[in-house]
Amino acid sequence: MRSVWRGAISFGLVTIGVRLYTATEEHDFRFHQVHREDGGRIRYKRVCQVCGEEVAYADIVKGYELDDGRVVVLDAEDFDKLPINTDHAIDVLEFVPVDEVDPIYFQKSYYLEPDKAATRPYVLLRTALERSGQLAVVKITIRQRETLALLRARDDVLVMHTMLWPDEVRKPDFEFLGGEVEVRPQELKMASSLVDSMAGSFDPADFTDDYTEAMQKVIEAKAEGAELPERPEVEEAGEVIDLMTALERSVEQAKSARGGKSAGRKPAAKKAPAAKGSSGVERKAPAKKKAKPA
Repeated sequence: MRSVWRGAISFGLVTIGVRLYTATEEHDFRFHQVHREDGGRIRYKRVCQVCGEEVAYADIVKGYELDDGRVVVLDAEDFDKLPINTDHAIDVLEFVPVDEVDPIYFQKSYYLEPDKAATRPYVLLRTALERSGQLAVVKITIRQRETLALLRARDDVLVMHTMLWPDEVRKPDFEFLGGEVEVRPQELKMASSLVDSMAGSFDPADFTDDYTEAMQKVIEAKAEGAELPERPEVEEAGEVIDLMTALERSVEQAKSARGGKSAGRKPAAKKAPAAKGSSGVERKAPAKKKAKPA
């Protein structure tokens, strides 16, 4: 792995030199725009809307458009003069319980590797976080952008999660939130029973990326000139049933899929959402086989 940032964790009067590494990578298919006739890549030119001339990359700077239409041009020197601390430091602000942080704030994850001379204080901080069950709230500046972040211990290393600021998280504004929806006690009891029937220990390896597997088969078939794989047939929805009946049958189906056990190591396959009829009541979703481990 290649480090993307180097600095130090400021933990009270203790300084821990670290390197930052991106902890995740997406295994998605990268498609290019090409000419249908010959497969040639499509290229775009950088053209100025004012003078109509093509502009070299070296002559391109950042601009921010104001509400009145004016554009404020910012050069690299302007960013260097930002009135914030851009030192290579991760400042620990406080420690908070894990369950107090809403995952909606999480943005990107990084591994932290200690410098050779900082291994001992690094392990000390990691162990302290493990034993306390706390997260370290920190501030860090990456690419001239200050952000809030969290440090936590995971698999003998420190992991940093950059976070969104509170004003960057949208508030849900839906019509149904203003009304009262009646949930009958027997429905709630049956829904809780369904949750218990499908409960298990989470292991990401128990789930498969069906889209990636299907796309790989299509690409390989196209490359070899073979016949494309057929799309699986979707079974039609069953009869229209009420919510309570749908819950009862779902519990029976979940228990049957697990051999009558209320919980297991591997979770049941993800079920398709129940289709709705014209009357708005639920339709019974067809049963699906249990997902195979990856």
